[in-house]
Amino acid sequence: MASLLYGAGLRLLECLRLRVKDLDFSSNQLMVREGKGNKDRRTMLPAVVRGPLTAHLDRVRQLHKQDLEQGYGKVYLPDALARKYPQADREWGWQWGFPASQLSVDPRSGEQRRHHLHESVLQRAIKEAVRKTGLTKPASYHTLRHSFATHLLEDGYDIRTIQELLGHRDVSTTMIYTHVLNRGGKGVHSPIDRL
Repeated sequence: MASLLYGAGLRLLECLRLRVKDLDFSSNQLMVREGKGNKDRRTMLPAVVRGPLTAHLDRVRQLHKQDLEQGYGKVYLPDALARKYPQADREWGWQWGFPASQLSVDPRSGEQRRHHLHESVLQRAIKEAVRKTGLTKPASYHTLRHSFATHLLEDGYDIRTIQELLGHRDVSTTMIYTHVLNRGGKGVHSPIDRL
C-alpha cells in the first residue's frame, strides 16, 4: 500500500478504497474512484508493485472464496449500483483490493461483510517504519504522495501532467511542489555527485 501511495501518488483513502476492477495490469493503470472532490481519475500502476500486488490479490481472492462459502462475500456498492446490479456485490471485480482482516457489521445495511482495511492500520505501519529508520525529519503517509509529485518535477515532468495524476482541481495546488526546484547553488549539481 505504501508503494502505491508513493508510486501512484495516491491519498490514503484512495488506496484503501481501490477495488480489484480498478487495477488494470494490462495497461499499467489504476482508476481512482470518488477521490477528493468526488472526482475520478487515472494514474499509473508502477511496474515494481505488479508482482507483489498480484500475489496479494491471489490471497485476497482466496479470502473472498472462503467468505462466499461461509455465506458472506458481499461488499458495499456505491449509490444505485446495488439496485441496478443486485449480484455485483459478490463479484470478484467489486471486492476491495485491501480488505479488512475481520468481518464487521455495516451500519448502513446491518449486514455482516468485509470492509476495506481501516486507515489507522496503514498509518501505524508507516509511523513505525519512520521510527525504525531513525528519520530526523517529520514524515507520514502523506509524505509519500508529496514525494511522488516532487520527484516527478525533479525528473522534468510538466506541472499539468502532475496536476492530472494527483487529481488537483487547480494547478496552483500542484505549484506548491515547485519549491523543491529552488535548490541551493542555483540548482547546479556538484560534479562529485555524478560519481
